[in-house]
Amino acid sequence: MPSGGRSSSVVLVGANGAGKTNMLEALSLLAPGRGLRRAKADLLSRQSAPSNEGGTLKNAEGAIWSIAAELETTDGPLRLGTGTMLQDDGAAGRRIIKINGEFSSQSVLAEHLAVSWLTPDMDGVLAAAASERRRFLDRLVIAFDPAHSGRIQRYEKAYRQRNRLMEEGQQDQSWYEALEQQMAESGMAIIAARQAMVDALDIEAAMPLPSFPSARLRLDGDVETWLATMPAVDAEDRIKSEAKANRLNGNTTMPGPMNTVLTVSHSKTGQNAELSSTGEQKALVISVILAHARLQSKRLKRPQLLLLDDIVSHLDEARRRTLFELTADFAGQVWFSGTDAEAFATMQNDHDIVFIEDGDVVDLPSPTAAVRSSS
Repeated sequence: MPSGGRSSSVVLVGANGAGKTNMLEALSLLAPGRGLRRAKADLLSRQSAPSNEGGTLKNAEGAIWSIAAELETTDGPLRLGTGTMLQDDGAAGRRIIKINGEFSSQSVLAEHLAVSWLTPDMDGVLAAAASERRRFLDRLVIAFDPAHSGRIQRYEKAYRQRNRLMEEGQQDQSWYEALEQQMAESGMAIIAARQAMVDALDIEAAMPLPSFPSARLRLDGDVETWLATMPAVDAEDRIKSEAKANRLNGNTTMPGPMNTVLTVSHSKTGQNAELSSTGEQKALVISVILAHARLQSKRLKRPQLLLLDDIVSHLDEARRRTLFELTADFAGQVWFSGTDAEAFATMQNDHDIVFIEDGDVVDLPSPTAAVRSSS
């Protein structure tokens, strides 16, 4: 994939169930986390795949799963790969990462490639539960700040430990205070990274676009409110103070990143996404993803992938054309999927159309598949 310049797109075309989303999911696994479907590693492989006695990448049933890619970067070719390693006892092991043939980590992987995506399941994410919106925002942050993933993991681990100690009736105050100190520090870093992302997106997504609504974003929460009137060090002390007070009262809750709420609204009307129609919610989330892609193009010095799974099928012609024009300027590679090649006829930038049938790439769709695709 190119490391800069005008986007060269790939379009996956095939009937529903042909395997287009599986291919995009594989690409999404070149980023930290569980990919666009959030599936566990041992659920990613084909259960009917043949056993590979001499191999290292297969699950407990003997089915292999791995994904590898070669990137063209300003520093030359870069080879990335990930998969599940077989353990000595025959069970599926942890996920492994390789960069240029050497074992590495997910955080290092994110330093080499930025991957973002939009799927039909995300159409209503801006009106979903606060936890879903936080997860959506964190994925956008990780594209710019790979260390964000580690901060969240540390925070959640300490949170679980604190809750377990309280459930067990543990009375060691120094243990609690150490955990709460860690959570306050990690929590402040998480909130700061989220706020920086929201501030940048609020400016970028507010820019007027043809056909799509411009959006405004804000982050709400106790700590966010405190930071408007006090230094971060004082906010951190207040987190610890309230955590201790709640704990002594038998309450496990405490201020921090788990209470953050992302709110997105129309820039013209001020109407929140929660109150918008299903179609407008989809248009808003596309606007936010496009704003994020533009920020990536402007700020990142590593290759980027933008995966748009079955996004164009329910857009009118004006929005479809605008989407193609905007993604053509993305300094990375854009992957689309759809059931009808004609839906992509107005694309102006260089693009390859790849036909998918029964999970495989084919030269041309079979007559049966073509009928299914057009129905």
